[in-house]
Amino acid sequence: MKRNGTTIELLAPINRTVFQMSRQQFRSVAFVLLYLLAHAAFAQLSMAQVPVYEITLVESSIKFDVESSVAIKGTFNKWNATLTFQSRELSTGVLDIRIEADSVDTGSGLKNGKLRGKNFFNVKEDPYITFRSTKITQTGPLTFELDGDFTIRGVTKKEKLNLTDSGKGSPSGIIFGTMAFDRKDYGMNSGIPFIKIANRVEVSVNLKWKRISGPPPAFER
Repeated sequence: MKRNGTTIELLAPINRTVFQMSRQQFRSVAFVLLYLLAHAAFAQLSMAQVPVYEITLVESSIKFDVESSVAIKGTFNKWNATLTFQSRELSTGVLDIRIEADSVDTGSGLKNGKLRGKNFFNVKEDPYITFRSTKITQTGPLTFELDGDFTIRGVTKKEKLNLTDSGKGSPSGIIFGTMAFDRKDYGMNSGIPFIKIANRVEVSVNLKWKRISGPPPAFER
């Protein structure tokens, strides 16, 4: 009995140590869980303050027009666009447009073929035409200037897209505007037989949008 009692006496400090360690570990785990819950709640609160937009492609369009002796204008049938914000600050907004160059449609198979060829869009080697804004500046009550990287034929240069937002601050609306560029800056130096083509190309965007969550950006009045 004494031996057993001695054993119990010897084990008692160990049991107390194990219990104390478990309690300390429990406190650590509880602290971590509380931290994670607080972080998640803060993240959800922050996300609730970020404007989230969706662009309705079926009600939108991207077109182009080139001055020439024979009309060269058309649209793109396959493309995608997103408008994202990191916060309510307008400066955090990014408009990203990605066009499948092969989807060009002028209404003429001959013109489409020429534009898809290596002298113009060169779709086999460079299948996408893109614009990604790097800066958004409000220039008027409903107007904005977007500086961005424009890429066509694998060549990227800085261009400006001037937009008007018909539904600024509303749950839905349309942003529309134009961007003009010199085709020769992107290596499109050739012409089309018997057609005189200007160097200036004008791209028009018409984007139907809706704000699906969050407040509107903090626009200037």
